[in-house]
Amino acid sequence: MSHTLGARQAQKQRTRQAFLDAALTLLEEQSLSSLGLREVTRAVGVAPTAFYRHFRSTADLGVALVGEALGSLHPMVRPTVAAGDDSEERIRRAVELIAHHVDSHPAHVRFIARERHGGVRAVREAIQAELARFAEEVRSELAADPQTEGWADADVLMLAHLYVDQMLITASLFLESQDGPPGERERVTRLAAQQLRLISRGSRHWLD
Repeated sequence: MSHTLGARQAQKQRTRQAFLDAALTLLEEQSLSSLGLREVTRAVGVAPTAFYRHFRSTADLGVALVGEALGSLHPMVRPTVAAGDDSEERIRRAVELIAHHVDSHPAHVRFIARERHGGVRAVREAIQAELARFAEEVRSELAADPQTEGWADADVLMLAHLYVDQMLITASLFLESQDGPPGERERVTRLAAQQLRLISRGSRHWLD
């Protein structure tokens, strides 16, 4: 009996993932607000009623895609911005992390870039919640940095949000560079490092 239940659970998980994969492919060319449930079920090859065994709506599916797109990054954030290393090393790690994530998950990055200000409220809120969580993780590391000694907590969090926002911008630039001319990726890498360096150096004079 346990083997049968395990097989059913595995099949259910495979079907759920098939819905996520199909939706992500369809969303390469359209926004979530225009995505039809029947489009997704047709792509998976199941009846429309099967969809509701896994998701309440396309908005619910979109929220699941947000978790899939951003959830895997959380364990990498703290090591990337860890206190104790010089700012140049942190910048190098951050740019490398972003570039690698874009290379590995371009469709996910495109989805987040489009839906961050898209027409589906639940998805916008899910993205904002994930970004707020990233900012809090960065804030925790920045608070341990001697550079922020004497800063108000709100100011450290503001700096963390600046870094998170800039990393999102950098991800979009790396995504665009995939279809750009030769040398575009190197240009984006240099620009990203310069922009993060500007934030870092400017923050040193915040209490001035």
